[in-house]
Amino acid sequence: MTNEQILAACRSNWEYRGVGDAAMREMLDELSAHLEDAQAAGRTGHDVVGPDVRAFAAAWARERAPFARRALRTLAMACYALGWLLLFAYLVRWTTRLDMTPGHVAMVVTLGAATVAWELRRGEMRLYQRWLLALAVGLPVAILTGWLAGDGVVLTLPLWAAPILLLPMVPYAVTDVRARRVTGRGPRRP
Repeated sequence: MTNEQILAACRSNWEYRGVGDAAMREMLDELSAHLEDAQAAGRTGHDVVGPDVRAFAAAWARERAPFARRALRTLAMACYALGWLLLFAYLVRWTTRLDMTPGHVAMVVTLGAATVAWELRRGEMRLYQRWLLALAVGLPVAILTGWLAGDGVVLTLPLWAAPILLLPMVPYAVTDVRARRVTGRGPRRP
């Protein structure tokens, strides 16, 4: 395996495990430096990472981003996505109060659960993947729930509920911006 293949395998594994961009860039830079030093000394990449690259990457990811920290970040990201979804609904309906029917509640809960499960298992979701998930999972659940439970109002959300849901993501966003400034570049792709 070449050094580039080792870096690509590690990056893929870290994305799969939900390691943040800033931490991933730092880990890739450190691993790249170790691989270059080993190559200059006449050793191979397997001398640095061992015979199983996936096991090496998984162990480093667990050390770098434990499950509890990833779960909290993913929950904050789910609240952030829900907050923007609510803001969009307020704008579309041009109102300050949003009536939530059983179909809306079921869709939001299903999308939140699916997004959190995807983020914890596979890593970061792109925008088109979120839309596909909404169409494939959220919409059928909303239609089925609306058909079974009716369209009565379950709860009414005021406009201030959306910004409250955006707040948990602020510390993570600030940390990511600071990390990008320190490294001086965007996400690195090997």
